[in-house]
Amino acid sequence: MSQLMQTLHAVTSDPHLHTLAADSPVPDVVPSLPKDVDRPVDKILGWTAGLGLAGAVMGGLMGWAAVAVGHNSERASLAARGKQGILWSLFGAGGIGLTSALVLTFFNLTNGGK
Repeated sequence: MSQLMQTLHAVTSDPHLHTLAADSPVPDVVPSLPKDVDRPVDKILGWTAGLGLAGAVMGGLMGWAAVAVGHNSERASLAARGKQGILWSLFGAGGIGLTSALVLTFFNLTNGGK
């Protein structure tokens, strides 16, 4: 055990020992996307999120309509399906909103914070 401690002491007290942190071999590079990529990707992400959220809103409205028709016509299965449709449209809208926000955030981070 003393041989290991002596070797460790010799290595750590060596004045000619160079560490990677002190020399910083990694250059300072800021990653960025080409400027031409910015516009089409923003447009595609915006359209995708917009169409997805519009579909979720339409699904929610159709779910509410199914609930109304199901309750007024005493068709419990239609009302139950409408309630499930409302919940799934809410989950879908939340998922689409969260996903589009994350994708746009990561895209803006790689684009230099524009």
